[in-house]
Amino acid sequence: MTTYRIGEAAELLGVSVDTVRRWIDAGRLAARRDAHGHRTVAGADLAAFARSLADEPGTGSRRSSARNRLRGIVTAITRDAVMAQVDIQAGPFRLVSLMSREAVDDLGLEVGSPATAVIKSTTVVVERGDDA
Repeated sequence: MTTYRIGEAAELLGVSVDTVRRWIDAGRLAARRDAHGHRTVAGADLAAFARSLADEPGTGSRRSSARNRLRGIVTAITRDAVMAQVDIQAGPFRLVSLMSREAVDDLGLEVGSPATAVIKSTTVVVERGDDA
């Protein structure tokens, strides 16, 4: 069974270590102590908790059929006469979106703006998260 230390769980959920600790202390997320006394979270428990977070009111998942949302900050915008490239840093992930210049202007995007990349794709490549 896969288990995660609190720091790993926080990284996977996109929150701080303190947030994960608070969820554990409040009983929202189950954790156990390993042989060294460190708190760990079972992979299945973490997956179920992540799903429950996505179902919470205010997450926006019910307004669109797209379920892949990565919140981040706009780090670069390159415009030409018709198109624009917008770079978003969402945690450790860099996302690049090509859109019309008009869309960038209508959204009021600028470097430093918060933004959410909403991804809907017919092809998604899944890689294992470990070195196996």
